Parts: sequence; C-alpha cells; structure tokens
Amino acid sequence: MQRLSIESLPRAPLGRTFFLFAFLLVSTLQSQAWAQASAPSADPLVERREVSAWLNKIHRAAQTQNYVGTFVYQRGSTMRSSKISHFADKGNEYEELETLDGRQRRILRQNEDVYTLIPEQKTVFQEKRESKDSFPALLATPNRDVLDFYTPKLLPNERMAGFDCVVIELTPKDEYRFGYRLWADRNTGLLLRAQTIDADGHMLEQAAFSQISIAVPSEKARIVHAIQATHGWHVIKPQIAPTHLSDAGWSIDVDKKVPGFKAVREVRRTMRSTADGKPLDVQQVVYSDGMAGLSVFIEPATRDRKEGHGSAGATNILIKRHGDYWLTLLGEVPQATLQQFAASIEFKQPAK
Repeated sequence: MQRLSIESLPRAPLGRTFFLFAFLLVSTLQSQAWAQASAPSADPLVERREVSAWLNKIHRAAQTQNYVGTFVYQRGSTMRSSKISHFADKGNEYEELETLDGRQRRILRQNEDVYTLIPEQKTVFQEKRESKDSFPALLATPNRDVLDFYTPKLLPNERMAGFDCVVIELTPKDEYRFGYRLWADRNTGLLLRAQTIDADGHMLEQAAFSQISIAVPSEKARIVHAIQATHGWHVIKPQIAPTHLSDAGWSIDVDKKVPGFKAVREVRRTMRSTADGKPLDVQQVVYSDGMAGLSVFIEPATRDRKEGHGSAGATNILIKRHGDYWLTLLGEVPQATLQQFAASIEFKQPAK
C-alpha cells in the first residue's frame, strides 16, 4: 500500500537585575499559591462531573459569547493564523473567519448559512453549516457522555492569552482515539487553547488564541452587510442532500470493534468528475465519539486512484478499493481506527 503525502535577557545593571529577580520570584510564588488553591478534587467521580460540566460550558460558550481574536493553528512545522469575530444576538449567531496567511479567504456565517468568499475570483460558495465542533467550539455531539471513552483530569490552572484558565486533560481509554489538553477561560468557559496528543504524549496539532477580547459589543451589522455585498458575485451552491447508506446497500458495523463512534450525519454530494465532467455522486457518513470525528466517503470507481494511507498532524487518511467503489476514510483519529472502519464496511446489491 502506497504512503500518501498530505501536507526561540539582555544583560542589565545590578539594580535592574535584582528587580527582575524579585519580580519573577513573587510571580512564581503567586502562581504556585493560585494553582494550589485551585487544585482539582482527588475523588474521580467528582472530577468526572466537574470535567463534564466544563466540556458542556466550553461548547455553549463558543456559540453564546461575543469575542474577537486571532488564533494560530499548528500542525507539525506548519502554522497558519486566522482572525475570528463571533457575535450572538437573541439566539442568532454571526461570525467572520479571515485567513491572515497566504491567499485571502473570508468565511461569513449567519446562523447555519455559510458563505466562503474568494475575493480575487469574485466567487462565493454558499452552503449550510455541517458541524458545530470547529475551534473554539467543542463536542460534535454534546448530548453524549464522551467521558465513557476518555479518562478526565483537571490540571493546575494556567494563564492563556491574558486569561485565567481551567486546564483539562482527556486520556483515551483505548488505541482508537487521541488525547486532548484544553484551556478554557474560568469566567466564560470559552476555549482558548486546544491540543491533540498521541499515545506517546507528543503534540500532534494545536489551536490557540494569541490575542482575544471577550464580551465585546456586537458587530453583527458588519457581517450582514459583508454577506449582502457579495451580490453580483458568482455563487456556487454545492449539491448536498440527506441520504441513508443502507438504501444503497451499504452497512458499516464498527460498534463492537471501535465502541463509542456513532453516525451523526449521512449525505450525498453531487460533484463533477474530473475525467469527463459528468455528475459524480459521493456518499458521506460522519462519525463522532463526541470529541473525535471521521468521515467515510464512497464513490463509484470511475476514475483512476491508488490505494494508500497518510497523515498530517492528527489527521489520517486511508484509501481502499471495494469492488466497483473507492472508499476514502478521513479524520482526526489514529490510522488503526480508519483500518477498523474500512474492515467493517459491507455492500450488498439492493433488491430492485
């Protein structure tokens, strides 16, 4: 099987040095006292309840708080920064995400309607939001108790981007998911930093705010105006429709091999084949355990591809041939998880 490629004190006079030493000493003592005062409970059940409450608070904060900030996403040696503005008003959400590196891209959102702008081409992709788990949100399925599959631990509090934060560590109970470290603002619960950790304790990727302001005045009118300003642009609306894989003869039974992952969305995407330009229907089913997520794509084998696997940070990919179809499995899970999913996929020609 082919391996696929995905994508650090200057010297100072004696008086100043002493002042710096005293400042650092006092700061260290204050930090130690603060950490000790906020030490987590030694009772595992109490700690589990506290972490569960914080996870839900993190998820709600991303949707209900007004915030504007810059965050950096790091995957291996690759880093990119983006600016995000989010405003909540009477149950409605307005959001703008702008890339600060490379080609300019803006993503505007009003509730579930998402507009991806490509200014140099005067093109806008208009579609419905498919998930609510992108940074700084969390929990793709907030109603499921994810702590059935992760061991929770409250670490000593830390400061992040100028805010006092609760620090949470989630260690997976099996080899089919990665671990996480989360930093959440103690006041609002907003997630300010998130790391994905492998089985050896190495960081695979992280997203972290370098600067953020919380509880800022709403600027929803600016976002609404930016959406309206795309009038006259070339609009592309991806063709996506709900579907059921079982109706097409497919079944994926992984619950015994990889417990905890449940199907949260099944859709059919109609795209254009790069070979002849004809419509190409691709089935997609999205799975989540509440923290990790993966997608299974199924398409007719009408184009040449190669079987293989690869990874970039926490994201793994697996491509396999299944009779007259190509299977593509992609997600922020270990490669072993994708292999188990692929082995659990069956197809039976539906009766006519």
